[in-house]
Amino acid sequence: MNAIELLKQDHETVRKLLEQLSATTERAVKTRQELLHKIELELSIHTQLEEQLFYPAYKQAGGKDAAIMDAEAREEHRTVEALVLPDLLQTDPASLPFTGRVKVLKELLEHHIEEEEGELFPEATKLLGKSRLEELGLEMESMKKGLKKAS
Repeated sequence: MNAIELLKQDHETVRKLLEQLSATTERAVKTRQELLHKIELELSIHTQLEEQLFYPAYKQAGGKDAAIMDAEAREEHRTVEALVLPDLLQTDPASLPFTGRVKVLKELLEHHIEEEEGELFPEATKLLGKSRLEELGLEMESMKKGLKKAS
């Protein structure tokens, strides 16, 4: 599986988990906690794959536009990881603020995914080429397995 296919697969996993979480009510405390922790794990692994392997390769292959897109994508990751997700993890799953924060998380991630799949991935495909994307895919699969075992 090439790098972009792997990342898109991750996106789909997170989308499904977010849909499931969004569909819960304030009474589904345990389900909300379980889904949120799955989302947290998936995002953590996905972010590491992108920031340690995919983005550096993309940035190196591209010019200033790639560097700008890299910086924006990293900032979106930081917003979710440092602000939104920690706040959500501290929020009572039986509360209305939890419901609102899930909606914000979902919107932020959907925006990020749309930008990556609509702009960054097509550009990376041109810049990196098929064989480099295959190499990256293998590196990312290996790293992903290691991170899942460690969690």
